Amino acid sequence: MADISTLAAARELREHRRSFVGFERLVLFSILHVLLVLGCLALAFLGHAPLVAALLGVGGSLAMIVAFVVRGLSDNTR
Repeated sequence: MADISTLAAARELREHRRSFVGFERLVLFSILHVLLVLGCLALAFLGHAPLVAALLGVGGSLAMIVAFVVRGLSDNTR
């Protein structure tokens, strides 16, 4: 029979890993979003294409949000 402390340690390890992966995804999303915004700003001001930059910024942000939400939901079902 499994020891209670072993079961508790395994559960705690799973919870810790889940929170670590969640934090890792949050950091990845933040970095990618900052890069997207900087790219759009460069396109708007240096490339003289503000409309394209605005569309790319809004579309890219929505696509990233959807991708991260779908990926997070698919991982929670395991």
